Amino acid sequence: MIRLAACQYAIELHETWDAYADHLQGLCAEAVEAGARLLLLPEYAGLVLSGQLNAGQREDLKASIAGIQPLIEPWKALCESLARRWGIYLQPGSVPVLDNDGRYRNRAWLFGPQDKLMMTRFEREQWDIAAGQGLQVFETELGRLGILICYDNEFPMLARRLAECGADLILAPSCTDTEAGYHRVRIGAQARALENQIAVLQSPT
Repeated sequence: MIRLAACQYAIELHETWDAYADHLQGLCAEAVEAGARLLLLPEYAGLVLSGQLNAGQREDLKASIAGIQPLIEPWKALCESLARRWGIYLQPGSVPVLDNDGRYRNRAWLFGPQDKLMMTRFEREQWDIAAGQGLQVFETELGRLGILICYDNEFPMLARRLAECGADLILAPSCTDTEAGYHRVRIGAQARALENQIAVLQSPT
């Protein structure tokens, strides 16, 4: 039996790096204590790094996204160190990343990057975040893992492609503003699991 932990994530203000690091370590420690081998956080969990920006900057969404870019590499290093420390697999949600073409992409990591492929209108029109390309299957001791970020779970062919590549489990970090949005993603994830006869693990805000 493999135990997994999916975080029902509360968006909170962490104004210093140490405060944020303690918060993330606390979540990991709780999961490990419960016997989890894999911990999944939700879509855009990395945006809470904006709590370390000045108040004026973090009140502006685009300024926040730009402002957290220097924190992303230290964030990834922290996540890697926590996974190594406890011998777990950690998918710490996603974060908007500025690529070399000048566009932001909503990216998640698990021993390699995975971009969100299907952008919502809100992301495209208000956040100016572009879609990524391609899917990956990660070989782990727990089996083959794939990642579909939030809205990606509502498109059957993406999960089908992961299943055809041998995925045993799809990780589904999600971020929605309403309970209806949460259920929309959850129903999509359930449908993908049913269609492909593989497990899907969702972590919502």
